[in-house]
Amino acid sequence: MRIRSLGVIDDAVVELSPGFTAVTGETGAGKTMVVTSLGLLLGGRADPGLVRIGSKAAVVEGRIVIRPGAPAALRAEEAGAELDEGALLISRTVSAEGRSRAHVGGRSVPVGLLGELADDLVAVHGQTDQQGLLRPARQRQALDRYAGDAVAVPLEKYAAAYRRLRAVSAELDEITTRARERAQEADLLRFGLDEVAAVEPRAGEDEELAAEAERLGHAEALASAAQLAHAALAGNPEDPEGTDAGTLVAGAHRALESVRSHDAALGALAERIGELGILLADVAGELAGYADDLDADPLRLAAVEERRAALTQLTRKYGSAENTVASVLEWAERGAARLLELDGDDERIGELTAERDALRAELSGLAQALTDARAEAAERFGSAVTAELASLAMPHARVTIGIRQTEDPSGEGVEVGGRPVLYGPSGADEVELLLAPHPGAQPRPIAKGASGGELSRVMLAVEVVFAGTDPVPTYLFDEVDAGVGGKAAVEIGRRLAKLAKSAQVVVVTHLPQVAAFADRQLLVEKTNDGSVTRSGVTVLEGEDRIRELSRMLAGQEDSETARAHAEELLAAARADA
Repeated sequence: MRIRSLGVIDDAVVELSPGFTAVTGETGAGKTMVVTSLGLLLGGRADPGLVRIGSKAAVVEGRIVIRPGAPAALRAEEAGAELDEGALLISRTVSAEGRSRAHVGGRSVPVGLLGELADDLVAVHGQTDQQGLLRPARQRQALDRYAGDAVAVPLEKYAAAYRRLRAVSAELDEITTRARERAQEADLLRFGLDEVAAVEPRAGEDEELAAEAERLGHAEALASAAQLAHAALAGNPEDPEGTDAGTLVAGAHRALESVRSHDAALGALAERIGELGILLADVAGELAGYADDLDADPLRLAAVEERRAALTQLTRKYGSAENTVASVLEWAERGAARLLELDGDDERIGELTAERDALRAELSGLAQALTDARAEAAERFGSAVTAELASLAMPHARVTIGIRQTEDPSGEGVEVGGRPVLYGPSGADEVELLLAPHPGAQPRPIAKGASGGELSRVMLAVEVVFAGTDPVPTYLFDEVDAGVGGKAAVEIGRRLAKLAKSAQVVVVTHLPQVAAFADRQLLVEKTNDGSVTRSGVTVLEGEDRIRELSRMLAGQEDSETARAHAEELLAAARADA
């Protein structure tokens, strides 16, 4: 990693060993900034207060070797990132104003993507995580992860059945608790559908009746106009000498017909006038028929208006904003479907009740399977942690996981162990880590059953055992060895070195016994020139590493006794490896 303008760190390069890297330094030197930098690369919250005073932005860049085809590599490639010779380049910039930017593989990406990648790249185990593991919900999640498929498979089936049961129960409650409202809704729908059925409207009937009412209301004017137009075209029988359009057109046709043989153009005009005469005759005939067929019966007009009034009443009550018969028919179709649904409530209640009971029975079986799988994993886990504690100078301590259920007084819970118990989306089990620090002691929750030093060792043992279940290549331990010293500290270092044989381990520590086991030791050191304070990161080798271990042992880098002890620690660690 390269860190620039973050806290007390001006510009530093952190080279992590493939095995075990220890980060050491005086209190306040900036070791936390190394952890914070890694957190930023993993999508952690950007705090503008961490930007170094006088700088516009803090920048953290990291190069992570990643296996092609790994989930993190595939997810990065989906976002447009490119691997650089098997490595993924990640950068995070935090401005003093609070803006944050992220880049992966040369491509700008949302910060949230870093968090997605982190799940497959690094597992962080620190004092904050310890506090989290003291919560029963986190302990159950950790145990499930440790158990693997033995819990994951039934838990997936359980979760699906639980979601379905929630949906079925909600629908059943809605139907039964709103029975009166649904019955009232059914009555209103039935009344409305009966009204529509009594009128029997047809699609488009309202438009047809409106046109007919308009025609009947002006029957006399329409008949008079038709008669006048007919007389103008075909003549008035009562006025034989009157001039009409048909007679005039016929005269024009005769005049041209007599000479058409002498000029083709004139002959063409004669043809067109002949066609005009035929058209006039047709129109005159239709006008005569229209006048004869026009119904001016006032009784028919009254009937039309009465029908229109009935349709208007329907459209006002059941139509949409358009107030058309079509909208009434659409309402009737929807209402009929809804009425069938409401009338089928009794049958639906029976179906849902049967499904609910079947789901509860299924959940009982799955909850019992989860309890059995967790109990088996808890026994293995307890033995593994107890073995770890033996190597951490707590040979008589014993860690167990208590699994219990709370009885459901209503009797409607799932059955585990032959009795109804309360249950949730993850089963019916309440999981809690218990510690018996010495033989004969009653197991108690680890937060109450361990002293400060014991708690650190217990949590480290828990973290190490759980870390073995994390499918990630890198583990970061942030001062989880706090409160530990002496032989226990040596055992912690030995255990972390053992873990580093199969994964990359980064530890921020104050303990020389732990740092001595590291494959690489990094020193975070603060300098002050009188006006500016800054920290840098140095790889310690040879004499420099002995001096730092001496400082960590006795606070005196040049003490011969401390140097001898530091050399002895290094020699012992190398011999142990």
